Amino acid sequence: MNREDPGLRWKVRRFTAPLAEDLSGPRNGAASVRWLGQAGFLIEGGGVRVVVDPYLSNSLEAKYRGSGMPHERMFPAPVSPAALGYVDLVLCTHAHTDHMDPDTLRPLARRLAGLRVVVPAASLSIAESRTGITAPRLIGVDAGETHSLCDDRLKLHVFRAAHETLDCDAQGRHHFLGFGLDIGGRRIFHSGDTIPYLGQREEITAFMPDLALLPVNGRHDALRKRGIAGNLTLEEAVALTGDCGIPAMVPHHYGMFAFNTADPVQVAEAAARAPFQMIPAQYQQAIEATT
Repeated sequence: MNREDPGLRWKVRRFTAPLAEDLSGPRNGAASVRWLGQAGFLIEGGGVRVVVDPYLSNSLEAKYRGSGMPHERMFPAPVSPAALGYVDLVLCTHAHTDHMDPDTLRPLARRLAGLRVVVPAASLSIAESRTGITAPRLIGVDAGETHSLCDDRLKLHVFRAAHETLDCDAQGRHHFLGFGLDIGGRRIFHSGDTIPYLGQREEITAFMPDLALLPVNGRHDALRKRGIAGNLTLEEAVALTGDCGIPAMVPHHYGMFAFNTADPVQVAEAAARAPFQMIPAQYQQAIEATT
């Protein structure tokens, strides 16, 4: 398909009902994306419901209370794990708690006996303790692999990610991953937490995404000193999308914690200037394929 084809644009449908109510509607085959906060997304297509990096609890607020670096939410979670309805698959890009949250994953795994969770193979032992499940429900993957899942209705492509380095375990398996989802007739790329790295543009371009989900909170020396790794800046995310010829992008990983966020005004201004369709992440909207 021609990357300039206007059919590759996405429609934004805003809703005022609670997210749980919107999710309870009929499921169809068209691809759609809803933001869950931070790097979390609910992606549907072809009758498959996938959740990426869900952080739907307050576990980090409790963990860091009184630490001098509070992880209090700027907004409440848009939905509870119980109200997500049926979920076929969860994808976790890495083991940081705002991406692999035990207080979200364990309730989901208990409620949904058929749920499978995909995690970096380098973090399988951590994932077992966070989810309370093991193989075959827990699936370890590594960069460079492709997996057919959900009765072949989803093809999952696994990418490297650098948060802020391309870290590997003793077996050479990557701790930080990105995911490409071939779902509902569209290709959606979730970079995971990452900064630019050598070969990144070529890897993403070869996948030919119709939509990119990219972090924009940047990286800061003061946070690095406290063990908080950074991500793409807003400018880098815009440049990466343009360099890879991706028709549309959703910037995310902001608006959750006050100490580590991008300015939503600057995100909106960048969206207005972008030479492609840029859709700032918002809780009460669904991004839907137009064809």
